[in-house]
Amino acid sequence: MPTDPSLQRLMDWAFSRIPALTVKAHDAILERVDAYAREDPVPAAELRRSVEENLRFLITAMGSGDGAELDMRTPADTGRRRARAAMPLPEVLRAYRLVFSTLWDALLAHARTSADPALAEALFSAASRLWWLADEHAVALTEAYRATTSEMLVRDQRRRSALVEALFLGTGGTSSFWEAASLLGLPPDAGFVVVAAETTGLAEESLPDIERLLADHGFASAWRLMPAMQVGIVAVPDGRDVALVELVTGACRSRTGISPRYGPITDTPRALQLARAAIAIQPAGRVGVHVFSSSPLAALMACDAAAAERLSADVLGAVLAMAAEDRDVLLETLHAYLDHQASAELAGRALHCHANTVRYRLRRITEVTGRSLQDPYAVAELAAASYAVRMRPDRSRTTGGS
Repeated sequence: MPTDPSLQRLMDWAFSRIPALTVKAHDAILERVDAYAREDPVPAAELRRSVEENLRFLITAMGSGDGAELDMRTPADTGRRRARAAMPLPEVLRAYRLVFSTLWDALLAHARTSADPALAEALFSAASRLWWLADEHAVALTEAYRATTSEMLVRDQRRRSALVEALFLGTGGTSSFWEAASLLGLPPDAGFVVVAAETTGLAEESLPDIERLLADHGFASAWRLMPAMQVGIVAVPDGRDVALVELVTGACRSRTGISPRYGPITDTPRALQLARAAIAIQPAGRVGVHVFSSSPLAALMACDAAAAERLSADVLGAVLAMAAEDRDVLLETLHAYLDHQASAELAGRALHCHANTVRYRLRRITEVTGRSLQDPYAVAELAAASYAVRMRPDRSRTTGGS
């Protein structure tokens, strides 16, 4: 449909006034939208260019007639640029409304003061199209902004995941570790733990929204989702270890392990092994959190699975070969005895039996293994084997703390 000649004259006038309208709209944005006044995300020159482009778009579209196909590249480009600059969308739309109102006010003032009354009539007749154009412009800008934001989030998440993987694999030198930690927002002077959780399904998070949850409580963290496991590195301020365990416990939906606290970020690969061992210590199908022992002996068993398997077979092989009922009772007693300061009384309380019952079972262990609990070297072997057997993947043992 051809454009009304009066409306075309009005648009021609507006086109000739683009430089002045650009300055006016630009100044209004700087005055009324604080985010643009800082010139941090969007420099003044970029803002002026964008204002001019969008004025040209509106004026050209108004003069092209109702049947003309709109070219939405200008508002879409604006939306993409603002998303990349991390300018909040509400502020972007507010700036756009100021551009539109600047144009409308100028057209209205010119039509009213013109000697040609047909200009005012043409403008009022075309008002609905101008508002429609403003709406279509805002929709195109918003859609492009949101699409770009989504792309950036996905790209950022891929990069974060790759950086987390680099820390877990130990790729690169020491400087690469600290660079990755810095890019992930992990403070260099903090202590760290690794948290590992079995996925509830193939690549399904068992600690949903854990990064946001921890951030809300003052813990910086970085996570990676794998097909069978969700793993993360958490910076733990001094004195907040218990708070972290409580948060993870409240969020977990599967077996979850937490490594001992460690200092240099370069120890992350070893901490991952210990967090995974803390999962293995728990019975299959359990939902809960286990913090791996800070004992160097436990860590040694976890980090050398082959040696741990040989040790458990050499030291406790005779116990492991017993019928399940006898085997489980003896192993449970040994674990409790070692975990409670080698005290039959404390172990009895933990097992809900008499101390003499504990002593009887310990004598049986001595008989079948040939290792006396009075011999320090034999006790060391039994303690190491106790850690090792609790981490056996076949679960042919009873569970206990480590």
